[in-house]
Amino acid sequence: MLALEDTPARDFLERLPDVLPEQPKVILMVSAHWERLRPTVSAPAWNETIHDFSGFPPKLYQLTYPAPPSGDLAGRVAERLTAAGLPADIDKRRGLDHGAWTPLMVAWPHADIPVVQLSVQTHLGPAHHYRLGQILAPLREEGVLIVGSGSFTHDLASFRTSGGRIDAPEPYWVHTFAEWMAAALLERRLDELLNYRVRAPEAAHNHPTEEHLLPLYVALGAGQIGVKHLHQSTTYGILRMDAFAFS
Repeated sequence: MLALEDTPARDFLERLPDVLPEQPKVILMVSAHWERLRPTVSAPAWNETIHDFSGFPPKLYQLTYPAPPSGDLAGRVAERLTAAGLPADIDKRRGLDHGAWTPLMVAWPHADIPVVQLSVQTHLGPAHHYRLGQILAPLREEGVLIVGSGSFTHDLASFRTSGGRIDAPEPYWVHTFAEWMAAALLERRLDELLNYRVRAPEAAHNHPTEEHLLPLYVALGAGQIGVKHLHQSTTYGILRMDAFAFS
């Protein structure tokens, strides 16, 4: 619903291009909504807009984001990962799921920047995704913007606690976890971050499964020296919509 609702997170994404030092030439999007057993990059002839959800307003299913693909970037991503000992596949049919097109539609509504997706391997955890980012970090020097798209907290089973209010206050377990993660990122406490599952308070409550946090680790690995907390807001009480930049 980020594509339709007026929220602080949407306001931030609308301003995101102005925050970046330069316009990206191509975007590598790591989405929580594409899980594969091993790294896979998308390289279709055209990027289909995938509406991989149900039960939402009809208007949401009418949205499309026809950003061009980039077979060149997909090939180079797969080559880098494979050469580093992480064999990667190329999917020539996969389009853009809502973890990719929703934020991109708000930030770059003209859909004129090529987009490639990279899958997550949920069963391999944070350290694996951090390594993915390290391997792909040199692509940044070529004008590639590496984006991790997930959610800072994501226990949808607790949605009922918001009463359906988009501005519902966050419960303590959301606030406690998000603040711990933010501090660990800003202080670059890497060992604690990689072991957040046992080190962070309320970790399993906020992430019953890990796929929505793992894209963050790819971005962290791709730019681990400097960290900026660009945005912080909460939607429906349970979804912290924080954004970080790693340089």
